[in-house]
Amino acid sequence: MTMADITPPLAPPTRMASPSKPKLKLPRGACDAHFHVFGPGARFPYAPSRTSTPADATKEDLFALHKRLGFEHGVIVHTAAHGMDNAVTADALAATKGAYRGIGLVPIDVTDAELMRLDTAGFRGARFHYMPHLGHSTPIADVIAFGKRLASIGWHLQIHMAAELIGELSPALSASPVPVVIDHMGRIDASLGLDQPAFQHLLRLMDSAHVWMKVSGADRSTALGPPYVDAVPFARKLAADFPDRVVWGTDWPHPNHQGPIPDDGALVDLIAGIAPSEAARQALLVDNPQRLYGFAKHPESWS
Repeated sequence: MTMADITPPLAPPTRMASPSKPKLKLPRGACDAHFHVFGPGARFPYAPSRTSTPADATKEDLFALHKRLGFEHGVIVHTAAHGMDNAVTADALAATKGAYRGIGLVPIDVTDAELMRLDTAGFRGARFHYMPHLGHSTPIADVIAFGKRLASIGWHLQIHMAAELIGELSPALSASPVPVVIDHMGRIDASLGLDQPAFQHLLRLMDSAHVWMKVSGADRSTALGPPYVDAVPFARKLAADFPDRVVWGTDWPHPNHQGPIPDDGALVDLIAGIAPSEAARQALLVDNPQRLYGFAKHPESWS
C-alpha cells in the first residue's frame, strides 16, 4: 500500500450548524474578507497531499451564512485542502456576479496565461503559507520575486505566518513590490500581551505603507476562549493605528481550529470592540475592502 492509497482521516467539525444572528448591524456593502469553501468533495476532489479530510462547506452554505450575518461582499481564500486546483473557489466566485473576490494558491512558476485566467475569474491575490502544520513553504525571497509578476495584473501577496516568524520574514515583506496582506494578526498569542516581541514586530511591519492586516482570528489568538476578550485589544490597536489598511473576516468554516467551535454571529459582534465608531466600521468593512479588492458593481441582489 502506498501513501496514495490511504485516505486521510475525516477532520472534526469546526463550524456551527446554526450560528447566532449578530446584534451589530453592519453597514451597507460590508465585506467578509476571509473565509473558505470546501467541496462538495464528489465534485471538487480534495488534494491527495492533505493531512485530513474536511467536511464539505459549500458555496450554498456560505451564501446562507452571509445572508444571516449581513455581508454583501466577500473574499474566498482558496484552501490548501484543495491544493493548487482553484476550481472550487472559481465556481463559487462565478455564482456571485462580481460581488466576491478570490485569493488563489499558485506555484511561483505558474504561467502568465493561468494567472490571467484566474484574474478574469475574479482572483486578486496569491496566498503563501509559513505555518508548520501546513507543510512545505516557498522561500520568502522567491515569493517576493514572484510579486513582480503580480504587479502587472494588480494582484497582492497574502501571507499566513506563525507569530514566531514575523520578525524573520518582515524585512522581505517590507521590500515587496506589491501590497502584502497579513492573515489573522500574524497568529499572535494573546496571552503574551501587547508588548510581546511578535506583536511589536507586527506593528513595525505595518509601518510599511503597502502592508495590510486582517484583524481577524481572535478565536485563534485567544488563550481564554469565547468571547475572546483577551484578543480584541490587539485587533483594536491595529485598527486604530492603521485605519486605512485593515480588513476583517470570519475565517468560516474555521479549518484546523483547536478551540471551541466559533459562533460566527458572536464573531461579528466583536467588530464593535475592534472598530468602535460607525466611521471606523465603514472603513474596516466597506471602504478598505473596496480599495484592496476592487469589487465589481453588481445588482441589488445577485443571489
